[in-house]
Amino acid sequence: MPGPRGPALHTVPLNEYKRKRNFSESPEPAGDRPHRSPAGRTPRFFCVQKHLASHLHYDFRLEHNGVLLSWAVPKGPSLDPGTKRLAMHVEDHPVEYGEFEGVIPSGYGAGIVMLWDRGTWTPEVDDVDAALRKGDLKITLNGYKLKGSWVLVRTRGWGGRSSGDDGRSWLLIKHRDEWAGDVDIVEFAPDSVKSGGDFADILAQDRPEIWESHRPAQSGEAGQMFERIVRRALEMRQAATPAQKPSGAPARRSTTRTAAGSGAARKTIRKTTAATSRQPRKTGGRATTSKAAPRSRPASGKRK
Repeated sequence: MPGPRGPALHTVPLNEYKRKRNFSESPEPAGDRPHRSPAGRTPRFFCVQKHLASHLHYDFRLEHNGVLLSWAVPKGPSLDPGTKRLAMHVEDHPVEYGEFEGVIPSGYGAGIVMLWDRGTWTPEVDDVDAALRKGDLKITLNGYKLKGSWVLVRTRGWGGRSSGDDGRSWLLIKHRDEWAGDVDIVEFAPDSVKSGGDFADILAQDRPEIWESHRPAQSGEAGQMFERIVRRALEMRQAATPAQKPSGAPARRSTTRTAAGSGAARKTIRKTTAATSRQPRKTGGRATTSKAAPRSRPASGKRK
């Protein structure tokens, strides 16, 4: 029911999520298992999934009340406190969706889903539901790529929307702290924290039996859209790989960027080929983030 200062963010958990999907064709979790989430200021799960569908966007998800509250962020999160990123509230997702990475071959959300970041979030308020009703939720993230203090602010009429906005429009904003800076995190660390791969890797490797059995016909509208998605995944890989490398040889690149933090603090962010070691870490007063380049793996699954 609507709260005293705004609409409730969700009503019947997962009904809308299930209505939009055909689980006989989609590998997405059905969300049939009940889940109890922590209360108060106890840390709980969060993730960001990079979704290449009809348009590329990032799904920002926070565990609360047994579901993942979800916002679609078209441009992805920004570490710059001066950059306000539009975040459109969408239907709740099951908590197990937070580990999903793979290909949705047809239907709602058809495309490729990458687990771009995951970790825990902690409310900076005692009453999360009241903050959601108010439209001002302050949180602390502890992920591989996103850390520190953030805020989700509901807004009406932003970006050309009318005064009759339904409350779905929010802004995702980074607070000024030691984890803020001017590095474009979505460009700097584009790959999966789960598999270490890019969209092309996920397309090739994940759930091939579903991809082969449910791939839409190329002559149909859905098939044509998916062909465009496949081409975009390959284009994104080519854009991220400046030089052709021999088959099986990982690209080794090491660059250093420096980003301004709050006050006089500065953060050095180093790109390396360390496998999936993208989690920012504090070292001697600095914050460093490592990002792995895509690499081949031996058949045994062990890294060279």
